[in-house]
Amino acid sequence: MSQPAPVTFASATRPDLGALSGSALLDYLPTDGLAWLHRERGFVSWGTGWRHDPGSGEGRFLRAALALHDAFASWDGQSTPPIALAAFTFDPDTPGSFVRIPRHTLRTDGRVAELLNAYLLDVTDVADAVDTTVMAPAEQPLIATTLPAQATADRVRYAGASVPDLLWLDAVSAATRLIDKGEVRKVVLARDHAVWSKAPFDARVLARRLNQRFPQCFTFIAEGLVGASPELLVRRQGSRIESLILAGTAARGNDASSDAMFADTLMTSDKERDEHAFAVASVRESLHDRCAELIIDPEPSLLRLDNVQHLATRVVGTLAADARGLIPTALEVAGALHPTAAVCGTPTHEALQVIRALEGMDRGRYTGPVGWVDANGDGEFAIALRCAELSGARARLFAGGGIVAASLPEAELEETRIKLHAMQQAIDPDLSSPPT
Repeated sequence: MSQPAPVTFASATRPDLGALSGSALLDYLPTDGLAWLHRERGFVSWGTGWRHDPGSGEGRFLRAALALHDAFASWDGQSTPPIALAAFTFDPDTPGSFVRIPRHTLRTDGRVAELLNAYLLDVTDVADAVDTTVMAPAEQPLIATTLPAQATADRVRYAGASVPDLLWLDAVSAATRLIDKGEVRKVVLARDHAVWSKAPFDARVLARRLNQRFPQCFTFIAEGLVGASPELLVRRQGSRIESLILAGTAARGNDASSDAMFADTLMTSDKERDEHAFAVASVRESLHDRCAELIIDPEPSLLRLDNVQHLATRVVGTLAADARGLIPTALEVAGALHPTAAVCGTPTHEALQVIRALEGMDRGRYTGPVGWVDANGDGEFAIALRCAELSGARARLFAGGGIVAASLPEAELEETRIKLHAMQQAIDPDLSSPPT
């Protein structure tokens, strides 16, 4: 586990970039950079000013928050607060989580762009602290790069899943039997799809395609993890927090009539509403004792995306001070919420044991929290959905579904195919239907 190193922060500068917004930020990102985009705002980052591996186990969020607090300690409190980007694995026993303060962060609110800089005072304990990027430093003009038109120069090959379809159907059936026995009430089962090419995949190209197709989602690049999540785990601004709970899914129709039919079926389905209710209950339970005020929509609404539509419930709250007399940071709230029943199940501990027994794969950072937090504790974390883990010319794509008593294995498999297709098309825009 890496040890925190002292960091110092330079004042923000404002490069002459005009009205820079949205995915245009990706023009300034080197291949190994980080990104967070939502509609017309967001940031891209590169280099490493500080990085922390919180390890595994239940205490990883607390360790990350404490280490980050020490790293932010040299911030003067007057200039623009520096940003850290973080991503965590779904399973606490799985390594691969990180928190990182980039050397350079270019961000925009859709109107004005600013460049933030973080420099290590002592780099002896941080192996990757040397900034080897070709991007210009703050005192020089930023130079836009030209992204390649395609994520790879070679056609994409589909290599199948860790668990074949028939075995995954058996896993769903096994989960429903456990639900019938009362051992769990809901469990979320995921599956993956491996793809490969002769040329490396470019996360920036995938992120641009996702951001343009799903502008209402949170598009992210986080050390090999790239995706566009519709599910806001938490947004913190001072003591105010927001969350958007998604559970229950239907396809989009080919025309207005069929689209409305799918939406009506989703909104009136007892099975889908039960699945959604478990997710809402888990968020309420996690936030109730942490908030002085908590307002949860009494009924779910409909969130329509380009490829699917979800049942959605919005949550707004006012955080209470903790035992230290401090308002919890966005990172701490994300840790308290994870894993929600939307991505794990209920009861949480029992559902996680079922996932470990039946899923047959390592999710990695899929369905874990991904997002950012600044030195004030404000930030945004989404649940890493509609995403892929990239490794050179190979990638793993993920999708999952919530299993409840009324779940049908074939319907759950079809739901994962619909969800997978969004990422498959980002990798292969010519793909018109899910590969078999």
